Parts: sequence; structure tokens; C-alpha cells
Amino acid sequence: MATGGDGRRRGRRRSKMRLSRLYSFACGRRPTAVDDESTSRIGGPGFSRIVHANANAARPSYRSNSVSTTKYNAITFFPKSLFEQFRRVANIYFLISACLAYTKLAPYSSTSAVAPLALVLLATMVKEAIEDWRRKQQDTEVNNRKTKVLQEGAFHLTKWMNLQVGDIVKVEKDEFFPADLILLSSSYEDAICYVETMNLDGETNLKLKQSLEASSNLQEDESFNSFTAVIRCEDPNPHLYSFVGNIEIEEQRYSLSPQQILLRDSKLRNTDYVYGVVIFTGHDTKVMQNAMKAPSKRSKIERKMDWIIYLLLSSLVLISVIGSVFFGIATKDDLQDGRMKRWYLRPDDSTIYFKPNKAAISAILHFFTAMMLYGNFIPISLYISIEIVKLLQALFINQDIHMYHEETDTPAQARTSNLNEELGQVDTILTDKTGTLTCNSMEFIKCSIAGTAYGRGITEVERAMAKRRGSPLIADMASNTECFQTAIKGFNFRDERVMNGNWVSQPHSGVIEMFFRLLAICHTCIPEVDEESGKVSYEAESPDEAAFVVAARELGFTFYKRTQTGVSLHELDPSSGQQVDRTYKILHVLEFNSARKRMSVIVRNEEGKIFLFSKGADSVMFERISTTNSAYREVTQEHINEYADAGLRTLVLAYRQLDEDEYANFDMKFSAAKNSVSADREEMIEEAADLLERELILLGATAVEDKLQKGVPECIDKLAQAGIKIWVLTGDKMETAINIGYACSLLRQGMKQISITGGGDKAGAVTKASVVKQIREGKKQVDASVPGEAFALIIDGKSLTYALEEDAKGAFLELAVGCGSVICCRSSPKQKALVTRLVKVGTGGKVTLAIGDGANDVGMIQEADIGVGISGAEGMQAVMASDVSIAQFRFLERLLLVHGHWCYSRISAMICYFFYKNITFGVTLFLYEAYTTFSGVTLYNDWALSLYNVLFTSLPVIAMGVFDQDVSARFCLRYPMLYQEGPQNLLFRWSRLLGWMAYGVASGVIIFFLTSTALQHQAFRRGGEVVDLAILGGTAYSCVVWAVNAQMTVTANYFTLVQHVCIWGGVALWYIFLLAYGAITPTFSTTYFMLFTDGLAAAPSYWVVTLLVPAAALLPYFTFAAAKTWFFPDYHNNIQWLQHRGSDADDPEFGHALRQFSVRSTGVGVSARRDARDIQLTPL
Repeated sequence: MATGGDGRRRGRRRSKMRLSRLYSFACGRRPTAVDDESTSRIGGPGFSRIVHANANAARPSYRSNSVSTTKYNAITFFPKSLFEQFRRVANIYFLISACLAYTKLAPYSSTSAVAPLALVLLATMVKEAIEDWRRKQQDTEVNNRKTKVLQEGAFHLTKWMNLQVGDIVKVEKDEFFPADLILLSSSYEDAICYVETMNLDGETNLKLKQSLEASSNLQEDESFNSFTAVIRCEDPNPHLYSFVGNIEIEEQRYSLSPQQILLRDSKLRNTDYVYGVVIFTGHDTKVMQNAMKAPSKRSKIERKMDWIIYLLLSSLVLISVIGSVFFGIATKDDLQDGRMKRWYLRPDDSTIYFKPNKAAISAILHFFTAMMLYGNFIPISLYISIEIVKLLQALFINQDIHMYHEETDTPAQARTSNLNEELGQVDTILTDKTGTLTCNSMEFIKCSIAGTAYGRGITEVERAMAKRRGSPLIADMASNTECFQTAIKGFNFRDERVMNGNWVSQPHSGVIEMFFRLLAICHTCIPEVDEESGKVSYEAESPDEAAFVVAARELGFTFYKRTQTGVSLHELDPSSGQQVDRTYKILHVLEFNSARKRMSVIVRNEEGKIFLFSKGADSVMFERISTTNSAYREVTQEHINEYADAGLRTLVLAYRQLDEDEYANFDMKFSAAKNSVSADREEMIEEAADLLERELILLGATAVEDKLQKGVPECIDKLAQAGIKIWVLTGDKMETAINIGYACSLLRQGMKQISITGGGDKAGAVTKASVVKQIREGKKQVDASVPGEAFALIIDGKSLTYALEEDAKGAFLELAVGCGSVICCRSSPKQKALVTRLVKVGTGGKVTLAIGDGANDVGMIQEADIGVGISGAEGMQAVMASDVSIAQFRFLERLLLVHGHWCYSRISAMICYFFYKNITFGVTLFLYEAYTTFSGVTLYNDWALSLYNVLFTSLPVIAMGVFDQDVSARFCLRYPMLYQEGPQNLLFRWSRLLGWMAYGVASGVIIFFLTSTALQHQAFRRGGEVVDLAILGGTAYSCVVWAVNAQMTVTANYFTLVQHVCIWGGVALWYIFLLAYGAITPTFSTTYFMLFTDGLAAAPSYWVVTLLVPAAALLPYFTFAAAKTWFFPDYHNNIQWLQHRGSDADDPEFGHALRQFSVRSTGVGVSARRDARDIQLTPL
């Protein structure tokens, strides 16, 4: 099916060639036959797969092409899902209790014991089943897709699941590849095809593949009837960008490379059809080999909750032991004159349980009874309630219109809901720069050619520098910006000396001509020509590449066509002043990679001259410049430093002319290296290229600007005021990174900078000693600083390598956490991940958040406690590896300060309340058993016990976890210091938890004693009977339900209709239960038969007690909360006061008091900055 993107491409034509980074050092010539000596790896360990194409009889047995991504199957669902449930210690306890309920030890019926556990397990299993069923449906849809397979001399539609290794398949335009294939031929004469790998690596740019010449002539279906081949290649592995193998066609062997492999789940684009042979199927395919689960992450609160459960279980065991001891003592003394004191226990019905002469055994058995009886101390519905709440919280994050990016139609997405509350506890943010803080939309703005600087544009960094220095340049910049506004994407260059062809009259015009020509040739872009307008646009592998080609086009060198062997340009001819067409034959392309840091193209012009055009980082290019042709070297280096100071990304451009003998010698070595399948193939290729890319002639340098995203400085400033440390991990130079830091408010005037650099070309040990020394000196500066003094640490990649070593990383971390801002320059992806791990592990469990947008950020995103991916120009790999995805960095402010704080506050309050309500309920059970000399009798009816957590008190706490707001979103953003309640864990510290537990004990004591005392001499029912167990239990239960639900109205900060329905609905459900259950036959409802209508509702004392006792139970909370709010307020209490006062929000006296309040005694992170510490409280 054609996509919307295809529709937009109508009326355009695409050239038929693309060089892709999928195969490094690609060239236009096809692979040639190889001899047996170069196949040493094939057939060895890891290279044992043999594929017989189109030869059914000779095929070895390999995996089927059916795939399954489900977690369970019909056989394993119940045992595996139950195993997952019983990994929680609370569920194991309830399982043991349910099993014991079938013995005579049980204080209640087995059904009422099993039902709640079964309900909770069933709810979770239903959720798991639904999720797995969706995965199953997706698998079925994929497995039942159809593709054309060669069978009995013709191509027939066959389900993907029926494909086998060795099958010949025909894939047509816009279809997905059903398995990993070796490309044999395509609809193009030169046997190329275009592939979209969005599902593999998230990249939207097309990759080019090309078959071997030996099979490229197979253009028709019939030509495959007699075709056979044998492929020997590597075993299944997850490496997407590498492939080693060979193919034997007509007894001639050819080497295979990634250029010939078509991966499953990638899509054929802009090509009518291709033929291929299946080499990997099903779970052997590279996409399935990469289908590994992301690291399992649990929040700090969830981990702490396990310890709380252990604490409660320990308390449960303790009170059960105490009860059993007292029960044993009472049982031993039970006989008096041959009669049982406690005759109502009916000891004759049992042989052991209550025999005075076996008191020890009775006590031991009572322990198990007590463990079951006090089971309500453990909230059985806690885990499932929290899961429901987190799912709904994630839904609100996903639907937040304030985090929706309209330009790209991208909302925020909480991909992992179990870390919601962790968003409110972030201590350190580690962020990438390019594409994360910046737009990753490069604009060509300046250049240096032949020692002359061109380009009059002003960058954002220069604007920030001028503002910082109070320069009058700011006013000029505003006017310049208005004058130089441009609609040309990637081009913001303004200089009349070289624009509009004026460069021909410049000194060194020949160098300028070669400079622009290099920009137009040295790249891997695909041109698209609009047939209506004739306008040329480009699809590039990176924004930098696109900016260079657009700049060349705007300056008179238009790249408009690429073929298999050449590129065509419209060039401005200096002699005639007219545009002329020139074609350059591509001989070799030496691709860019992170190790080479450069790219080169070897071309032959129409005069037959051979040129090597090269561009790359100054760190590798200047060492390759010829010493006899370096007239502009020093001044170019000065310009590069100036561009770095302005926050620009720079590349050095150089070339050299090759003679025929030199090229022929290189071509022989390079082709031999390319066609080799030996272990040192890559080293051979690099060696051949390295020898050629020397003695270059310097042309100049480019400077492109990657502008900051909208709102980045304001977002960083707000996060800094919230007390969050921000580390930037970038591959840029130190000068560029520092100036970007100023532009985005990461660095501020007055912050003292501690720079750690690796020094010159000294021995490693000396450099390491220097780095360690600099770290120690920096630590001394921080230790000797006065309060309020802020530091920024800047370290380069070489120094970072030594700083991360085992014997130095401790000191490095100490220095870094003492600084307000940290910038790591020239960082590799591995270093980013290692720094993230160091901060996460070394800061004592503080929460780290990593944010990035590219594949090189995946390591640190997965390593951090929370990974945030930005959907940007570098594909979706960071998003796919993340826990939360957003479209712009500025949305991080609302994600953390609003949703993060809310989720943390809600989950904390929810868990505290859960334990409070269960302890309140459990204490009444304990006190009643103590009141009856620990007889093992329960105060409440069996079903009332079971439904307490499931029905009467669970919905209000879920509603609070979803809807409560201690402070509005507006005030969360207005007063970012409120966020520090999370990193310091003020709302879920042990003192708060134990306080709620103590309050639960107090509430249980008040409810039991007041209820039992008040009803002691009251008459009930028509006969005027005194209070019995059912009346006492029903009244006490009513008081508990009223108290814990009324407590919710006091605890909640924000009310919605849903919360009211849940709170009062819980109370109403209790009375509905009393009526419905009491109406059932006495054989089932037992003592609760007609209890409410005949016993409770008719007695005025019942209504008086249920009114006054819950009020008395709430009194301790009112007293404590009032005193604490007045004398020892939390920060959110102060904000609530301000929010409540409304129009008086600008009261200077209150503002001063609020500024004096600080949840941290010392400045942390960028919040140590003066402006963050002295934030003004102005009216909203």
C-alpha cells in the first residue's frame, strides 16, 4: 500500500543510485570472484550456515519462518502467570492463608479466604492475557502475510510462516521482506533497490542495496527455473550492519557483503520488484535476534514497598506470637473444678485445639489461626491498585495537550508506566546536545576559504555572549535577523562577496570554485527533481550532509543527478559566467564513520583527471594536510576556533589530484581488501584508505549552526531552580560546548569553571596523572568555596577516559556532584553510558534521568533510572529504548515538575493511606481477639472480611492516586523548588510511613473501645436483646468504613466528581451489602441474616455511634495536621496557602517567608546559582 509520503513524491523522479552507510567504503564497481584462500572464516565457528538456493532435496533443516513474541502459550499461561504473581511475598502469604483456610485452624470459611486472592490473581491474569492476546494477534497477522515464492516453476503466493531457507522469493514495491534475503536481482538494470529500515533502526532515510553482477541478469520469473546456488555464510546473529559470506554460482564463488542482504521487516521502496533467496528465517532473522527486552526497571518507591510488606509481615508474626502465648497461658488455666471456664469455645468438638493438658500445642496451632485472622494487616489489593493507578496516570501523560508537538503531530508517551513516580524524584539529568537541546536541523552559516572568513550571520551563541557582556551588538542582531530571514532549509549564509556568482572576482577564486565543487560531490545524498518546478531537493543521511549540498546549490553548484557510476552538477563557469553541466565519474567512496571522522570521494572529471575530495574533523584532517601546501593552515585554524566559540559545528575540506599509477595501485589494494572475507578485512580496507588520504591540499572549513530548540534555555533554567543537576554529554569541542552551555542557560555569568583537559601528546600514564591531579585541584576549589558560590565542570573525552577508570572515578564523581553544571565534551556513546552508570550507582540511589534522540544515546537511556527519548531527525531508536518519549526538550519541564511531582505525591499518599486503612481494620480484629482472651474468634463476618479491601475501601484510594493534586499545574511550574520534595523523598520517608501506621493503630484503638463501650448496655432488635457479636461487629465495621473513607476527604487536596462517587460509593456499597447479604437465607448469611433491618438500622444508638466514633477517630489526624501545617509546614503547604490566598499572592511579607523556606539547606546543581536561590514570587 502506498504511503502518504509516496503521494507527496508524485511528479518527482529519483535518481537510481544511493550510497549507504550500511556498507562502509562502498564503490561503484561490483564484487569480483574470490579464490579459496580468502574464505578462511567460512565454515569455521560462527560461520557454518549453508543455504542451497532453489534445491529442495539438498536443504539442511533450519527454523521455520513463523515468529512468536508472546509471553505465554496455552500450556504455560497458568503456571507461568501464577509464578509471576507469587514472586510477590504478600501473595505467597495470602496463598498460605487460603490453604490453611481448609483446615480446622481457620477462623473463617475457606470460600471467603480464597475469593479475594482469586479475584486479585484473576484480575492480574486477565490483564496479562489481554496484553498477550494482542501480541498473539499481531504475530498471527504477520505470519499470515503472503509473498511470492518460486514453486514448481512459477511464483505463487505463500504465507510467510511457510517460507523455508533456500526459497526464491519475489518482493514487490512497498512490501515488507518476509525473511532475511540475499538480493539476486531487481527491476533496475543495474540490480539496485531502495530499502526503508524504519522498523529496524527507526531511520526514515532510504538505504541502497545492490546485487552481484553474476545474478543481476535474472530479470524474469522464468529465468529462475534452472537457477541454483550455494551460499555459505555466518550463523544467525544480531548485527544489523555486518554480514560475511559467499555465494557459489555456476562453480564460481563470489564474496557477499551487507550491500546484498535484505533484512526482514524492512520495506522495499521506489523499486518495482526484487528477487532474493532466503538465508535466515523466523527467530534466526536479524530483527528477531535484536528483539531483546529492555532492562527491567523498578522505582525506588516500589522497592521500598517490598520492605514495608516485610515489616508488616514481621509485625504480623510478632502479634500472632504474642496472642498465641497468651492463648496458651489461658488454655492451660482453663480447667476449674473439672469444668472449662471458656465453655463457649466448645472444646469437646476438638481433640487438641483447646485442651488444657496440651496447652503448648494449642498455642502453636493458634499461631496459624492468628496469622490468618490478622491477614487484613497486609493490603491484598495494593499491587493491583497501584498498577491500575499507574496505567491511568500514564494515560493522562499521553493526553496532555501541553506536551503535544503540533508541527510533527507527536504527543508525549509514557512507554513504561511503572516509573511514573520516579519522574518526581529525579536528582540528575544527563542529556545529549545535538538533536536534544538543539534542533538537529543544520544551517550553513559561515565558512573559511583560502584563509578568508565568509558569512555575516549571527548565531544564537553569539547573541547570548553579547547579551552576557552587555554588548550593543544585541540591537544589531535583532535587525540582522529580520533582514536575513530565509525560507531555505539548511541555508542561512549571507555574504555578498561570494553570493550570486560574485566569488569569481574574489582573490583565490580557483580555491573557492574547488571548495564549492567538493561540497556538491563529497556526500551520499539522493537528489529529487520536481518535474513541475525543476527545483532540486535532497534526501540525506544526516542534516549536515543536506546543509552542505543545499549550500553548494545556492552558491552555484547544483547537484541534480546520481547514477550508478557518477554524479552530475550544474556548475557556474567562471570564464563565461553561465551554468554548465558537468559529470564526474565516481571511482570510490570512502565512507564516514566515528573512527575515521572523515569521508572521501575519488572521482574522474570529464578531462580524465582524478581527484580525491575529503572532508572531516579538524582533529584528523590537519595531520593529513601537506606541509608544502598549507598556506592557510594557521588562519583557518583560527577561524575554526572562532566558529567553535560561536557554537558552530566545523569540518575541514581538502583535496588532492591523483596520477593514474597512484590510483591504479590504490584500486588494486582496495578492491582486494573489499573482496576479502578474511578476519582482517576491515583493517585491510582502512589501511588502503589511510595511505591515500594524505598530503592533502587545504581548501578551508565549513561552519553550520544547530540552533537550540524552542524553550530550551527557559526549561533548563526552571529545572535548575528545581534543584536538579544537569549534565551535558556531547561530542562537540570544548569551546563549542561551553558557548552552547551559556546560550542554553546551563552556564551562567559568575559560575567558576573547572576545566579538565588531557594535555598534549604525552604518554598515557603522564596524561592520566595530569587528569587525576586536575580532579584533586578542582575538588579543593569546591571544598574551599563559600556558600552560594557555584561551579561548572568541563571535561574533554580523553580526560574522561581516565576519569572513569576504577582508581579515579570516585574522586571524579565527588568533584562532579559538587558542581552546579557538568559538561563532558568529545564523549563517545560508551562514555555516555559509563558516566550515567557512575552517577546512578555512585550517588547513593539518587534517581538519574538520561535524555537523547539518537542511536548513540541508547546506552545511556537504558542505563539510567529513567530514559527519555526525543523523536527527532536521527530516527526512533532512542524512543524505542526509552521509558518516556517526548517531541521537544522543553516538554521535560512539565513532565517532571507537573506530572512527575503529581505522580510521586499521589503514589506516596496512596501507599500511606493503604497501610493506614488496613492497620485500622486489623487493630480492631486484634483488640477483639485480646478482648476474648485470644480465642481465635473474628469480630466480623467472613465475607465482610474479604470485601473490605476489594470493594468498600479500594475505589477511593484509586481515585486519589489518579486525580489528586496537592498543588495546581500552574503553581508547580511557578514554584519549581516544590519539586525537591521528590528527590529528598519527603513524602515517602520512613517517619511519614510509620506516622501513618501509628495513626492506623490509634484509629483502630479508638474505634474498638468507643464502639464496644457505647454499645455495652444498649438494647437491639425487637426483643430488646443486648449487643451480640453480629451487632458489635456490624457497628464497628460501619465505623471503620466511615472513618477510612472520611479520612480520604481530609487527606485529598483536590476533588472531582469521580472522587466523590468513589468515596461515598464505598460507604453506600457497605450498606447495600448489609441489606443484600442479610436478605439471603440464614444458612448462608448466618449471623448477618436481617442484621441491618432488624438489628442496626432500628437502633438510634447505632446511628449515634457511627456518627461520633469516626469523628473521634479522625481527631488525632486533625490535631497533628493542623499543628504541623502551622508550625512545621512542608513546602507544598506553603504553596497551598499562597494558592488559597489568590489575589494576595504578591504579599511581600509572605513572599519573603516563602523564599526563606528551603527544602535543602545547601544549594544543589544549578539551583546554587544566584538567580535560582533568590527567585522572586511575583503574582501570576
